[in-house]
Parts: sequence; structure tokens; C-alpha cells
Amino acid sequence: METPIRSAPERQEASTGAELLPRPKEARRPPIQLWLQPILIALVVVSAFIGCYVGLQRDPQPHQVPIAVTAPHHLPDRMRQALGDSIEVHLAADAEAAREAVEHGDAAAALSADGAGRLRLEIAGADGSSTTAAVKNLVSVYANGAGMHVTTNDVVPLARYDARGLTGFYMAFGVTLAGFVLASNTLGLADLLHLRHRFWLLGGASAAIGTLAAIIAGPVLGAVPAPVMFLAFTLTLLAAAAAFTTKLLGAYLGPAGLPIATLVLLTVGNATSGAVIGADLLPSAARVVSALLPPGAAVRAIRSLSYFGGAHATEPIVTLALWAAIAALLVALRPRLMWRAAIDG
Repeated sequence: METPIRSAPERQEASTGAELLPRPKEARRPPIQLWLQPILIALVVVSAFIGCYVGLQRDPQPHQVPIAVTAPHHLPDRMRQALGDSIEVHLAADAEAAREAVEHGDAAAALSADGAGRLRLEIAGADGSSTTAAVKNLVSVYANGAGMHVTTNDVVPLARYDARGLTGFYMAFGVTLAGFVLASNTLGLADLLHLRHRFWLLGGASAAIGTLAAIIAGPVLGAVPAPVMFLAFTLTLLAAAAAFTTKLLGAYLGPAGLPIATLVLLTVGNATSGAVIGADLLPSAARVVSALLPPGAAVRAIRSLSYFGGAHATEPIVTLALWAAIAALLVALRPRLMWRAAIDG
């Protein structure tokens, strides 16, 4: 086949057109950190999650579990000698005073003499199955060694629809997760909504989350006997603490903020909350963390409001309020800090 002969103008036009065609770009290998960062974050999260949940549950040991003990027959001293640091003996004037300590959440159990060679153990099922099982085991060890028989009575039983005592944990986990998701979505609205409007969004949505969770778990499902208004207030503070803390970490730390919020709130916070494993059975460091992080504070407040008349609800509620308020304040100050940094730079 013959090649057509082109005129000079045609040859010039073809040559020019070929030069205008885009040249294929050279393939560039992405920086190694783009591969490593998501992988490392995922590995840290899964390690922390499994390490906390499985590690804390594999061999829980009671440590200074508070037990109200009546004085007759040198019972308190004998128990201290037999059980050591596993219990913390609280002396009670009589069996009624010991029972009241359990009913107000001041002690995990009450132990008193119940005739010759017999002991009466009164527990609070509301403290959770892990704590009550540990108390029963400790008292049984002492009673077997002393040749005594133990009669057990649950004076603060769980609600009918909270048979395993885990409703507080599920509520805290769900509300914390909702606050985390709320803040995660709000981080992408920085260019669309003014900071003031984002504050209204986080605050209003937190109130809606807390109120809805309280209504569902309380009046609708009947699993939480706490007063609805106090429960809604507590869960609103928890949602706000989770939301503003996530917003804070995301705003200051960028992409690394959300994984850190996941570790602090959803992993460590919920694993050490004291609902699945009672706080008295956690290692020393975990017990400290449990009371300071929002999920642990929320579980304590929910349990106190539900079963112990709110006797020890003030401290955890204040803890939640401080988390929400301090995180919100630091988020509000960030634009000013950035402005000063730009001027100084």
C-alpha cells in the first residue's frame, strides 16, 4: 500500500499537532509515610482494643474491696488476717448499719454473725456480677477456713431488664460513640460553618443524644431505673465531653487526632469503665484511669442514680462537666492562638 504524499502545509500541521499531544507523566512512587501511617494507626488501635478488653478480663484480682463488717467475735480482725489486701474492712456498729452502707454504695457487701458458726453476707447485685462473684468467693474462702456457713442475700438487686448489670456500660459506650461520630463529621464543616455555629451544633446535638438515650433505656425499655431528667443530664454531659474532646484533638492534631480520640474515649475509656470488670477488680493504674475518663465517670453516675439513690453521683458528673467545658474552651481559643502564632512568626 502506498503512503499518501502530503503537501508542506499538511506536513507542518501534523508535526505541530504531534508536539501538542500531552506526554505521559512519569510514574512516581508515593512517599513511604503515606503507606505506613494508616497501617501503624490501625495496628495501634487493634492492639490497644484487644489488650485492654481481653487483658483486663483474663485474670481480674480483687484489691481492697470494701466490706462492712460488724464487730462481734473479732470478725473484722480475722478477716483481715485471712484475706489481706483483697478486702478493705469497714467497721459497722451493727448489721443494720452494715446493710445501709451497702444500700448507699459505701461498701460492696455487709458481713455479720448470724448465730453460732454462721455468717450473713449481704451484697449489692447492682455492683455487677464480677464484683459480687469476687465478694462471694472471698467470704467463702474465709468461711471455709473458719468452719462456718454463709447465707447470702442480695439487698440491692438489678432491675428486671438489666439482668447482667451491663446496661450502664452499653449506654456509656453508645453515647460516647455518638459524640465521637458527631465531632468527626463536624470537623469537615470548618469551611462551611462559623465556629459559633459549630459550637451550637455540638451542644444541641449532645443534648439530643443524651435525652434520646435516656428515654430509650429508661421509660421505653425499662432497663435503667434512674430518674429520666438526671439520667438525660448525665448522658448529655457524656456526649458533650466526647464530642468536644474529639473536636479538640482533631483541630489541634489534624489527622492523628481521631485515632487518639478513639484510643482515649472508645478503647481505654470504655474498657476501664468498671462495668464489665468491676472497678475493685482492675489493676491499680486502670482504677485511677477509670474514674478520670468520661466513660468510667458516666458508668459510675448511671449506677449511682439507678440503684444507690445518687449517693455518689456528684463526683463523676463534675468530672464529665469538666471534660466538656475544658475541651470546649480550648477549641474556642484555637483561632486566637493560631492568630498569635502567625503574628509571632
